[in-house]
Amino acid sequence: MAGRRRAAPPYRLCPRRCDPVAQPLRRRGHRPLRPAARRARRRAPGRAAGALRTRPHQEGRMAGFGAVLAAVMSLLIVVRHTREEEEEEGRQELLSAAVVGRRAPLTAALLTALTANALLAVVIAGGTALSGRPAAGSLALGLAIGGTGTLFAGLAAIAAQLTEGARLAKGLTGAALGLAFALRAAGDAATADAASPLTWLSPVGWSENLRPYAGERWWILLLFLAATALAGSAAYALTARRDLGMSFLPARPGPALAPRSLSGPFGLAWRLQRATLLGWTTGFLCAGAVFGGIAEGASDLVGGNQQTREIVERMGGQQGLTEAFLATMAGLLGMVAALYAAGAVLRLRGEETGERAEPVLAGAVGRLRWAGSHLVIAYGGTAVILASGGLGLGLAPGLSVDDLGGQLGPVLAAALSQVPAVWTLTGLAVLVFGLSPKATPAVWALVGGCLAIGWLGPSLKFPAWAMNLSPYSHLPKLPGADATATPFLWLPALSALFALLGLVGVRRRDIG
Repeated sequence: MAGRRRAAPPYRLCPRRCDPVAQPLRRRGHRPLRPAARRARRRAPGRAAGALRTRPHQEGRMAGFGAVLAAVMSLLIVVRHTREEEEEEGRQELLSAAVVGRRAPLTAALLTALTANALLAVVIAGGTALSGRPAAGSLALGLAIGGTGTLFAGLAAIAAQLTEGARLAKGLTGAALGLAFALRAAGDAATADAASPLTWLSPVGWSENLRPYAGERWWILLLFLAATALAGSAAYALTARRDLGMSFLPARPGPALAPRSLSGPFGLAWRLQRATLLGWTTGFLCAGAVFGGIAEGASDLVGGNQQTREIVERMGGQQGLTEAFLATMAGLLGMVAALYAAGAVLRLRGEETGERAEPVLAGAVGRLRWAGSHLVIAYGGTAVILASGGLGLGLAPGLSVDDLGGQLGPVLAAALSQVPAVWTLTGLAVLVFGLSPKATPAVWALVGGCLAIGWLGPSLKFPAWAMNLSPYSHLPKLPGADATATPFLWLPALSALFALLGLVGVRRRDIG
């Protein structure tokens, strides 16, 4: 008996051991997931179906976040080229006087958004494929993100026809995007395989069910195609049935008398930007809570995939996988916060080109007071939304280990540590607005470049000089890493210098 080989024991047909791969993995030291980790996997917004066996790459699990950013890009493009800079400024009326069809501006806006999303899909698919990832999964990842962006371009076109102003059109499309993200998060929390009806109701959930790197479902691309065609057809039908400058939703008249809070430039700036700030604050609080909910099972999410572990550590630091994950999410919140800061600064340009700044400046209001009132909200609002994101990010880990005070403080500090980098981009936006107002669209290119460096740089192994182009690369990876005061001093100083030069330009140049 001593010389005979023992027969391998039969596999037990139970839920955990029905997979023939499970027993060899367990003998090599892999342990089954804890109940908390399994719940975290189900809550993970970026988790693709089948991830328990295949453990797809980090890009596949984060496809939903890329889809949200693509949707934001698309709604800004479409609203800007329909309501914001065409009808509100009177350009479309001049074009319509010539031999130009009434659907031409909408067609141009949709083609611009389609081109931007196609380029984004090509860059993502090509970049991930060149880095050694499977070509099919890379193509699915790019098409999932580009398809979501194209679909929300169609939804933004509908909102532009329904509303009279660009702000309300952006708000309606943003609300639809928030609802789609919430449905996907709720569906992921309800089931472990992305099969919940809530997930299938969300266009962001379709990008998950396309399953990049985990057995691609190519037929889901037909859902994106059909929904985009339906949204585009509805937008064209609506634009053919309304008058130029009008809308289907009537504008609500304001009060007859203005409150005392509007007696100064700051009160006016607050009135114009408070709804946007409230929306971003609420969104960051919810996003932080979702990210914090999956931090508990970060180690089991990564598992034994060394490549994914290295990506998370490059993005969040070497101080431990859970802390690296929290640092990565804090950095992601900081990069997205730059979108709010850029929009808050460029609201000055919208007031200027919309001829609403001249009546304000015709009174006893100087240019510096007018511009400074908006900049106070841009700089202060950045800290507010990052604080709300850090609050949501730290609550779930703190409550899960019954150490709210010990967990919330470091995570909240990690989120607020992104403020100097966001302020640097805010100062650049002020500089461009003050010295070359016609070049303000380049601000979005600067912010998008920093997002691309921070999101794709660690996974594609960008060289150090390219990573250092982003102000976020100079910040410590908190929580857990050693922090020095140097970047928290020179980045705000650089931002103040940019803002000062921009305000000097505003004071000396012509308005308009």
